[in-house]
Amino acid sequence: MKLHTIGYWGAYPNVNEATSCYLVEDNQTKILLDCGSGALSKLQNVIKLEELDAVFISHTHTDHMADIYSLEYAMLILHQLGKRKEPLDVYVYTDNISDLSFEFPHVMQVHPIHLAESVNIGSLSVTFAETIHEIPCCAMKISDPHGNVLVYSADTGYSKRLIDFADKADTLLIECSFYAEQQGLTKGHLASYEVADIASKAAVKNIILTHFPHYGNINQLKEEVKSKTDQSVYLAKEGLTITI
Repeated sequence: MKLHTIGYWGAYPNVNEATSCYLVEDNQTKILLDCGSGALSKLQNVIKLEELDAVFISHTHTDHMADIYSLEYAMLILHQLGKRKEPLDVYVYTDNISDLSFEFPHVMQVHPIHLAESVNIGSLSVTFAETIHEIPCCAMKISDPHGNVLVYSADTGYSKRLIDFADKADTLLIECSFYAEQQGLTKGHLASYEVADIASKAAVKNIILTHFPHYGNINQLKEEVKSKTDQSVYLAKEGLTITI
């Protein structure tokens, strides 16, 4: 199983970059975790859009789903060109899925995420846990047939539920929105020392930081996390691919 970083900024993308979007694939299956602003353009550097098997949207803040509507139009055109025959399954965690502005159900089938239910897409299995955020949001756990596990925190404040959910995961892809000195600024996002504490208590093997602020030195976030844990720590960046 491989993880490709497509977008990694919080709120809005930097020049020629994208907000939250991650491609997970193995030899049989390709799924997208979130589809933020600028993600669709960047994704096409890695795969063809017709190759996607499913998309999972952690919550409906636009920096995590802005490009999902463009993806729907892409699916429509790909169907018209004969490059794709099956509709794309999109799973969204939200209170009311009918409020979303999808237009073409014959090319994109939209499903609510239910926390108690797992979703199997090809060879990959996805399970969910609610996070602490301003609106309903869920973390995701992706498992492959070989027992490899990736956990994506999505947006969250500090949560024991996330620690339990990520227990002994091979890789934890976790938001790191604030520097250590800003801890406590908001309940819906994590500061660096909180990230380190969650990752240490969950005993994950590797930590990938993402969802960065647009100020300060991003490398400082990595150094602050590393100062509190012995685990391997990486910064998400465009083109970063990790085998899990």
